[in-house]
Amino acid sequence: MARSMMRAVVQDAPGGPEVLRVAEVARPEPLPTEVLVRVHAAGVNPVDWKTRQGAGMAGVLGEPPFTLGWDVSGVVEEVGFGVTTLAPGDEVYGMPWFPRQAGGYAEFVTAPSRQFASKPATLSHEAAAAVPLAALTAWQILVDTAKVEAGQRVLVHAAAGGVGHFAVQFARHLGATVVGTARKSRHEWLGRLGAAELIDYTEQRFEDAVEDVDVVIDLLGEEHGATSTRSLEVLKKGGLLVAVPGGVSPELREAADARAVRTSPFLVEPDGAALTTIAGLIDQGAVEVAVEDVFPLEEAARAHRQGEDGHTRGKLVLRTGV
Repeated sequence: MARSMMRAVVQDAPGGPEVLRVAEVARPEPLPTEVLVRVHAAGVNPVDWKTRQGAGMAGVLGEPPFTLGWDVSGVVEEVGFGVTTLAPGDEVYGMPWFPRQAGGYAEFVTAPSRQFASKPATLSHEAAAAVPLAALTAWQILVDTAKVEAGQRVLVHAAAGGVGHFAVQFARHLGATVVGTARKSRHEWLGRLGAAELIDYTEQRFEDAVEDVDVVIDLLGEEHGATSTRSLEVLKKGGLLVAVPGGVSPELREAADARAVRTSPFLVEPDGAALTTIAGLIDQGAVEVAVEDVFPLEEAARAHRQGEDGHTRGKLVLRTGV
C-alpha cells in the first residue's frame, strides 16, 4: 500500500452496523503542533453507534462519508512543527478532537500533541484504547463537575459499563462511598473495584434501596425507565445529578428545583493532562481496565452489534492490525 494511503472504516450514509466498511483513504499529515499517530487499537463507545445511526455527534460531523472513533492507542509516527512534548516512537493514547471527527477507526490519526498522553506502561495498546473517552468522562464528572470529596455518597448507574467501571474506581479513589446499579452477575467484580453497595436493577427499583446520595452519575438517561427523574428521589438536598446521555430537559430541571437538588448536563472534552494522571493510577494498580472483546478493524460492524446489545462488561476495542 502506498505510503500516502491507509485503511479506515468509513460509512457513506447513516444506518445500521452494515453501513460500516473498510476502505483505502488518504493518510492525514500533521499540521504545526500536531502529531501523526500510527493507531494500534481504537476503542468502541456508545456515542459511536449512536452517531452511526444519525444521532450522537452526527450533527457535529455533518453528512457522511466520515470515519467514526475517538479512542486511540498507538505510536507517534511524525511530529509537526512546534511539538516539543512528544517524539517519533513514543507510545501514546488519547481522545483526539471530540466531538469533532477524529477518525479513530483507522491506521493513522492526526491531532494536537497535547490531546495525547503517554500510554500506561502496564497496558497493551488494546487495553489502553479502552480508556480515554470512558475514563475522561468519569474523571471530569467526578473531579471537575461534581468536585467529589471524601465521605460523600456517589450513585453510578450502569456501573459495569465503560464509563461506569471507571467512575466506581475513581469515586473510591477520591474517598467516596460508591453505590452502583448493575446486574447481579457483575456485583462481585464491582465490589472488588470499590463499590460498597450494589443494586440489581432487574430485581429492585434503585430508589427503594438507596437514599441520601450526594452525586448521581446517570449513564442511562430518561429513555431508560426515566432514570434521571427517578434519581432525583435519592439525592439529599443540594445534591447533584449529572445527566450524561440526554442532558437536562426543562422538565427535569423543574423537578429538580422542586426538590432543592441540582442538575448538570455533561459532555467530555479532550484532556491530555488528565490522561497522564489516569495513566499513573493505572500503572500503580489503583485502577483496572476491563475489555470484554477485541475485534479486527474489518469487524467493526460486529463490534457495534455487540455493543448495542447493552450488556458489555467494560469496553470493546478494534485492532488495526499494525
